[in-house]
Amino acid sequence: MMLKNKVAVVYGAGGAIGGAVARAFASEGARLFLTGRLQASVETVAKDIVAAGGSAEVAQVDACDEQAIDRHLRSVIDQAGRVDISFNAVGVPDTEILGVPLTELDVERFSLPITAYTTSYFLTARLAARRMIPNGSGVIMSVSALPARMGSPLNGGYGPAQAAKEAMTRDLSCELAPQGIRVVGLRPHGIPETRTMTEVFDTKAKASDMTWDQFTGYLAGTTHPRRVMTLDEVANMAAFLASDRASGMTGTTVNLTMGSLDD
Repeated sequence: MMLKNKVAVVYGAGGAIGGAVARAFASEGARLFLTGRLQASVETVAKDIVAAGGSAEVAQVDACDEQAIDRHLRSVIDQAGRVDISFNAVGVPDTEILGVPLTELDVERFSLPITAYTTSYFLTARLAARRMIPNGSGVIMSVSALPARMGSPLNGGYGPAQAAKEAMTRDLSCELAPQGIRVVGLRPHGIPETRTMTEVFDTKAKASDMTWDQFTGYLAGTTHPRRVMTLDEVANMAAFLASDRASGMTGTTVNLTMGSLDD
């Protein structure tokens, strides 16, 4: 098992990507501490993990609340003694940020994803790093998306928010790698299994008179293998990146767009 005896905290564990990553971490032997703004969805993931023989604790944590994050990490240290992996999969409902041309968008709605995504990643990374530094090891991770690197319409501040997260990954790594902490990200694209893509379809594709099948077909057509990536593929890559087998990777965001974006 790649993550045997590792202690992992997952923020946004009730979401599609966060839940899939949590399950993959558990299947590789990690001890999980799962958090989310809504506890019920996180408990569903924890029950799956425990039913499969894994270990998972649940807490309701607002990942934009510094004190709440800090209190939770103190409890993790009290129970497990350390934090080896911090994975931020926190999302902002897309219906609040998509579908309006930039020329018609007010500054508050434009700024919402930038503020929320960057604040959450910064706080969870910084507070985890403070616990990792004394041990001289750890992995801090997050998820971005294709608009971080490629222009797309009606995304408001979503693209700038993801680009900022990727820049933060590089900056965090530059400061923390000399202290034994790796910082890496994943950049998937177009996963129909997620609520995000359903919301994108609801706010953007319907305006173009596209059906769901046409929309998913369009996403598949942008990739080299002409298919969309699955949640399991993203989660399995996350588990590898969190493991010691990826010890040479830091300060980078792994391109999981299946050829939709050239590096």
